[in-house]
Amino acid sequence: MYSIRTKRIYEAPEENDGIRILVDRLWPRGIKKESAAINAWEKEIAPSIELRKWFNHDPKKYPEFRKKYMEELDASEDAERLLGFVNVHLGSLNITLLYSAKDEEHNNALVLKDWLSHDRNS
Repeated sequence: MYSIRTKRIYEAPEENDGIRILVDRLWPRGIKKESAAINAWEKEIAPSIELRKWFNHDPKKYPEFRKKYMEELDASEDAERLLGFVNVHLGSLNITLLYSAKDEEHNNALVLKDWLSHDRNS
């Protein structure tokens, strides 16, 4: 069975990553574009600059960040486009959402994964 996964872009690519999509607005430090092994960079669906700066990777703000980012995704045509892409390809490949944040439990890729999975209550 295929799934939507999240992974730090600094981790080595693996064959079972499937389609690798960078979901950060800013290009990750220290990663060369030529060797990033990504299939797409969806910076348009990353949290707004204002929301990203407000959150500032503070775990205490994560519940509110999650709520606000879900609202941004609900209003985004780019997010709907990505949802369509995921729905088409998930039947035959894994989808790996790549992010650069150090915190693996409080980041935008996890929120996006839940949004794409229609799991808005996690």
